[in-house]
Amino acid sequence: MLDAKYWEISMYKTALEGRKGELADGEADRDEDLEVQIGNKFKRDAFLVFRALCKLSMKTPPKEALADPLLMRGKIVALELLKILLENAGTVFRTSERFLGAIKQYLCLSLLKNSASTLMIVFQLSCSIFISLVSRFRAGLKAEIGVFFPMIVLRVLENVAQPNFQQKMIVLRFLDKLCLDSQTLVDIFINYDCDVNSSNIFERMVNGLLKTAQGVPPGVATTLLPPQEATMKLEAMRCLVAILRSMGDWMNKQLRIPDPYSTKRFEDVENSSEPGNVPMAILNGDESAEGSDSHSEASNEASDVLTIEQRRAYKLELQEGISLFNRKPKKGIEFLIKANKVGDSPEEIAAFLKNASDLNKTLIGDYLGEREDLSLKVMHAYVDSFDFQGMEFDEAIRAFLQGFRLPGEAQKIDRIMEKFAERYCKCNPKAFTSADTAYVLAYSVIMLNTDSHNPMVKNKMSADDFIRNNRGIDDGKDLPEEYLRSLFERISRNEIKMKEDDLSLHQKQSVNSNRILGLDNILNIVIRKRDEDQHMETSDDLIRHMQEQFKEKARKSKSVYYAATDVVILRFMIEVCWAPMLAAFSVPLDQSDDEVVITLCLEGFRYAIHVTAVMSMKTHRDAFVTSLAKFTSLHSPADIKQKNIYAIKAIVTIADEDGNYLREAWEHILTCVSRFEHLHLLGEGAPPDATFFAFPQDESEKSKQAKSTNLPVLNKKGPGKIQYAAASVMRGSYDGA
Repeated sequence: MLDAKYWEISMYKTALEGRKGELADGEADRDEDLEVQIGNKFKRDAFLVFRALCKLSMKTPPKEALADPLLMRGKIVALELLKILLENAGTVFRTSERFLGAIKQYLCLSLLKNSASTLMIVFQLSCSIFISLVSRFRAGLKAEIGVFFPMIVLRVLENVAQPNFQQKMIVLRFLDKLCLDSQTLVDIFINYDCDVNSSNIFERMVNGLLKTAQGVPPGVATTLLPPQEATMKLEAMRCLVAILRSMGDWMNKQLRIPDPYSTKRFEDVENSSEPGNVPMAILNGDESAEGSDSHSEASNEASDVLTIEQRRAYKLELQEGISLFNRKPKKGIEFLIKANKVGDSPEEIAAFLKNASDLNKTLIGDYLGEREDLSLKVMHAYVDSFDFQGMEFDEAIRAFLQGFRLPGEAQKIDRIMEKFAERYCKCNPKAFTSADTAYVLAYSVIMLNTDSHNPMVKNKMSADDFIRNNRGIDDGKDLPEEYLRSLFERISRNEIKMKEDDLSLHQKQSVNSNRILGLDNILNIVIRKRDEDQHMETSDDLIRHMQEQFKEKARKSKSVYYAATDVVILRFMIEVCWAPMLAAFSVPLDQSDDEVVITLCLEGFRYAIHVTAVMSMKTHRDAFVTSLAKFTSLHSPADIKQKNIYAIKAIVTIADEDGNYLREAWEHILTCVSRFEHLHLLGEGAPPDATFFAFPQDESEKSKQAKSTNLPVLNKKGPGKIQYAAASVMRGSYDGA
């Protein structure tokens, strides 16, 4: 700890020399200490220690610390202590508004700075802290988890071609631990995948695991070595099986179904709940509800199947409309209006374009620039929704251009900027003589922004050039030189750009010639591509961006945390994950002969059939049963391998354990049993079926036929009987059985 304290002091001095404003840190800390008013001195001391650890973990390390881990000792010790503290936090810590506020104010900022670290020990400790927040504090940190999960977990998981191998393995093990608590997984689905204002965390997690399990697509360059890729694929397969097992465990608990495969695990979890060793699985619904008494009430609507179905259906239909808008904006708006997801008035459409997430920013600009009657009214309503009163001219342009990208056609830009100038002058009537002045100056500011921040422009514009270009634009008069010079300096220092949180993959990949050659590329109102390998933990822009996301999530989403209790929720989860699961298990089972991979695939089939059969989801159940039945290869005995024998054993085990829920799927299983019995009889020397329908030519053959129809007891195998049986059975197929 002395070394850690020494490191903290040295880093504090370094920060004082390199950054302004840090001189007031000590005074700010003393002021915060005075503000802490907690009656119980133990609670107050705990709060102060927690805050001090968070601040120590946020210290910016020197550049040489990446090469010498000893210089990071203070940060690492602080993160380890925070991890231990959160894993052993009691009821007071989980329910107190003071401590929850400290987590939001200090710990979330620490995670924000450390989760993008390239030092593996820091990233691993950040993930461990985050998993503690998800497992024990999720009821009070709904908005924060909704932001951090995509940033910490999904960002790494969805990078298939060029991942950091160590980071990817840490995230995969994180997801494996997450599945130990079945309640957590279901709660994530109901609170995020069924929330209109949240990302589909469960769906993205399953799809990311599927892509990882399938490996790098052919023809795509990758930094992974073949052994590393094989290890990641196997770990992703384990995570998919763990998800299905977790869903089955939660279903068995809710329906009180005895499960021979999870009973032992439940007993192990109960026996391991000792002080200092608190597993995730002990967090049940009661504890979640207890932990959320003071900050969010567990809503009884979570148990209402109709409410869940309506929320999920609403989100799916809204996403369909957004997807259509990102292809054809006009049709997308028409679809959303017909589906009652957006009102038909220009003001309501403008509010949707301004506030909805996942919309293509380029297409928003194209739609607003159209000259059709509805689009013009929407554009006017969109611009009129901004309040530019008291704002500097460049600040108003920044706020206006954050929500969309200017279109590529000059006429569309002209209509949009003309309306912007009119709105700015209406909010600030004394700023300019007329709206034409603001209109011309807006174009001049955007061109200055391009000139100053586009690396392709080598001869940069000077302040005098900018002033000279804007002479006589105020109804023949010049604007004050000090005003123009100040405007030039602000634009030169701080680039005007769009918000960086909503650029979708579609935008990155769909760049046509109009956008390449259009004015939007010249104006440089685009998003910079960040290198994920850069040291982002010291990036003030990233921190500011994530803090804006926190505020936006808190404004849009409700603080109500839903504790899942109704087993019908699983039907919606299965609808999301059954197709990726089927693909993830079928392809390796067909192509691989590795016993570990085959065992995982068959285990996944068993859990999938168990869940879909109990939930009476006929289509999904039959899809898994028929796929597994084909992998038995009983319709083609000559091709049977060891993995096909494992599949036969698996399908017999499923019939024995889940026979009460299989219903119509028994047909496929009985077909397999019948084929297996048929092969067994042929192997023992029984005559094939064709002999029963053959017509003898003479009396001697009739007598032989009569003897053969008596079916004597077979005691001895004849030579070559197995090959003969295989040849006779190969004439049929499983599908035609």
